[in-house]
Amino acid sequence: MPSALPPLVLVHGWMDVAASYQFMVDAFSDAFASGRTIIAPDWRGFGQTGLQPSGYQADSYWFADYLADLDLLLDHYAPGQAVDLVGHSMGGNVAMLYAGVRPARIRRLVNLEGFGMPASRPSQAAGRYAQWMDEMKSLQRGEMTLKSYDDANGVARRLMKTNPRLTPGKAQWLAHHWARPDASGKWQILGNPAHKITSALLYRLDEVLEIHQRITAPLLAIEASDDSMALWWKGRYSLDEYHERLEQVPDARVAVVQDAGHMLHHDQPEQLARLIEGFLD
Repeated sequence: MPSALPPLVLVHGWMDVAASYQFMVDAFSDAFASGRTIIAPDWRGFGQTGLQPSGYQADSYWFADYLADLDLLLDHYAPGQAVDLVGHSMGGNVAMLYAGVRPARIRRLVNLEGFGMPASRPSQAAGRYAQWMDEMKSLQRGEMTLKSYDDANGVARRLMKTNPRLTPGKAQWLAHHWARPDASGKWQILGNPAHKITSALLYRLDEVLEIHQRITAPLLAIEASDDSMALWWKGRYSLDEYHERLEQVPDARVAVVQDAGHMLHHDQPEQLARLIEGFLD
């Protein structure tokens, strides 16, 4: 018999893979996980999805495609059923937009550090299109690549350099899901270099907020105690501004995971699992 529990769908962030959630899933209690279907896809051009979605070599990625991919995935795995949706970083941004575009498909929504982007201005459009075209040429010339590594240990060291809280054991495990050896024995990151190309379209905050107002699912916005926003945006976009945007969602609350950075599902999977369990139950 199918489970009466709604499926739990976990969508990952930019330059990450679905396996990144495994530590959090392992931390779920038996009472919560028993009988629950958990679905964690790799976005197009990441992980096991491959570098050539729909049979062609992508030369850039459009954000709207992620919404359509999620829509088709839910049609396949949960037809006619509302799901619980968790998204991290880029995946959190996708989840927020999807929940406003297809509100009936989401029962509860969890956003893990999916902050969105600084507001843009129309005057930036011409320069953005020029940047996009220049980067497309760079990709075609083979100048836009992802670094390769001699072995899995090199990948693990790279992961620990990015996230000093990551333990060697977790880094080794992630390395074997984040990269794989090619024919020459070099370990290649499982991501299409085209993901590095800047979006041709500006981030239109007014449109985003209109969509967020249409979210009907209760939202739990979980952030790490480390302020990633201050590091990334240098004052151009702040945590306070993000919290103001969350006020557009009719039913939203904020929780903080202590002693964690942006990869909070790696740093404190037990804390995160308890928060999500309590919210979804």
